[in-house]
Amino acid sequence: MRPRYLRVPAVAPVLLLIAALVLAACGGGAAEEATGTAGGPMMTATAAPTTAGSPAASPGGSPVASPGGSPTAGMGALTGWATPSETETGTIALLLPETKTARYESADRPFFEAHFRQLCPNCTIIYSNANQDAAAQQQQAEAALTNGAQVLVLDPVNSDAAGAIAEIAQAQGVPVIAYDRAILNSDGVSYYISFDNVRVGRLQAETLMRALEGITNPQIVMINGSPTDNNAGQFKQGAHSVFDPLVQQGQLTIAMEYDTPDWSPDQAQNEMQQALTALGNQVDGVYAANDGTASGAIAAMKAAGLSPLPPVTGQDAELAGIQRILAGEQYMTVYKAIKPEAEVAAELAFALLTGQDVPASVTGGRTVNNNAIDVPAVLLTPVAVTRDTIQDTVVADEFWTVEQICTPEYAAACADAGLQ
Repeated sequence: MRPRYLRVPAVAPVLLLIAALVLAACGGGAAEEATGTAGGPMMTATAAPTTAGSPAASPGGSPVASPGGSPTAGMGALTGWATPSETETGTIALLLPETKTARYESADRPFFEAHFRQLCPNCTIIYSNANQDAAAQQQQAEAALTNGAQVLVLDPVNSDAAGAIAEIAQAQGVPVIAYDRAILNSDGVSYYISFDNVRVGRLQAETLMRALEGITNPQIVMINGSPTDNNAGQFKQGAHSVFDPLVQQGQLTIAMEYDTPDWSPDQAQNEMQQALTALGNQVDGVYAANDGTASGAIAAMKAAGLSPLPPVTGQDAELAGIQRILAGEQYMTVYKAIKPEAEVAAELAFALLTGQDVPASVTGGRTVNNNAIDVPAVLLTPVAVTRDTIQDTVVADEFWTVEQICTPEYAAACADAGLQ
């Protein structure tokens, strides 16, 4: 008899966040670049009053994503407001958290740097990646401040620990932008830009349940993200908001659940191997919090000889994840339009550096409480991507081109999916 609800103890408590109404954005000499090397509290979001033309919201407050079509179409209002300057000089720092998730080096960094250089060709960008080491990230931030950084754009390894970085920056009069992940417990944060992360988890869970329609009381494994990442708790909260009522109604079994240190695909593979052993390979679906953890879960199931593979979720629309979806190994991913996220962050950084006013329309009055203050927030719209919607999402937005996706190994799968 299968267990009804056996949960592996979480490494950290579930982080809570009520979903906010969502905004979205799109956009596009060389600056000097200095490259550095690596040396769950509640958050609440407050939306501006609803006005005509604002996104539709579900009763729970999460936005309703429009089916199909480019998720960034018509969203250019949030970029293009900063006035470029050929004469301004100054130094900012971009501090990213890790390399195990491919998006940071392949998308966030190049999009941010390219747009910032358009705005300020004579400015300097100090870049560092902490390789999932919170102590190293603090050292990198302190080094950037020592080297003259006048604005920090910080995507924290550890949302709690990053509060100390914001406090150090604030003491030196340096504004901080929390990029993609929240910085908690500090009043030194000027802006927060990310996605509606609770909605991300809901999209993953809703799409997985659609894939499991027709199976009586399906049994799933949950492989969540890093317990030190505030976003991971929000993804998990969103997923459980879909799963838990079904569990209570006897329509779903969460057989095993893990929090994955450092978002490591290798750890995810180990977790999935443990689950398969405990469950005798009886798994109907896998909630994987991102494409990296999905890759680990899929590797474990392939090694165990599961065929066909059960549906597996993901996030970030990594190239390898899109290709796995085409090959039938992964069921879905969540596309988060990183280009507008990075470009809005670049414009905010430039405005803070040069003293330009930020239009109220950029945040629309939305804030996210980080347990110290209500931080002005830009929250972008996530979109679920399956095999049938690759063309209308990541290809339509030129996030990946057909040429990049449809390498010889995937040519037949691309033809079957009608990618062109």
